[in-house]
Amino acid sequence: MTFPRSYLFVPGDRPDRFDKALASGADRVILDLEDAVSPDAKETARAAVGARIAGADAAELERLVVRINDDTTEWYDADMTVLQGSGLRALLLPKAERAVTVARVRSRRPGIEILALIESARGVLNAVELAGAPGVSRLVFGTLDFALDLGLSGDPAGFDPAASHLALASRAAGLAPPVAGVTTAIDDAAAVRADMARARAHGFGAKLCIHPRQVAVVHSALRPDPAEIEWAHGVLAAAEGGAGAVQFEGRMVDRPVLERARMLLARAEP
Repeated sequence: MTFPRSYLFVPGDRPDRFDKALASGADRVILDLEDAVSPDAKETARAAVGARIAGADAAELERLVVRINDDTTEWYDADMTVLQGSGLRALLLPKAERAVTVARVRSRRPGIEILALIESARGVLNAVELAGAPGVSRLVFGTLDFALDLGLSGDPAGFDPAASHLALASRAAGLAPPVAGVTTAIDDAAAVRADMARARAHGFGAKLCIHPRQVAVVHSALRPDPAEIEWAHGVLAAAEGGAGAVQFEGRMVDRPVLERARMLLARAEP
């Protein structure tokens, strides 16, 4: 099974960028009503996002996601009112910390898929509860706010314990692999690759993007390199030609090795 690999943010008050984002190749486009929009532009953004969703066809509705303002803000109710009668299929819930908040959102918009954006110590510690909440399809790591909440130094190692916890919670709940946070260096492809590689080491399978140029880099970073693909083909060929336990490159090929080879080849597909 394949899952979205890239989630591209677009400010909700920039409708001129909506279609450009959909044409960027991103698997999902997040129309943002929260951090990317100043308080005095919230109403304008909400109207623009509502109009775009209302005019979206089925294929676009499959790819569009809206990040609302969290339920402690003055904008939450109006955001939900716009989305209640829409065909939107997925919503990014910021400041996710409790399953009861997920339930509250879905009571306003039954059946909607929730991407739980975890941005605090409380959210990380409650990740198992959030991952198991009805309607949650994926956990998303909001690294910038998380770093602020914990007062992290900026060393990427500071994210490692939380990242591992989100990946474990996701796997235990049967969710898709979690989504890594943004890389703020827009024009630094190497930084995007490095951040994705570190997240991938923890079991993440997608990344938030803040510029279309980052999308192709993320997709490339998630694909196995040629050596891995060659190894996977070799493992499967050895298993197909052998009877019982077989070896490849001096190592025994058992079920976990075969599954890893199959997963690598699945990730290699466009």
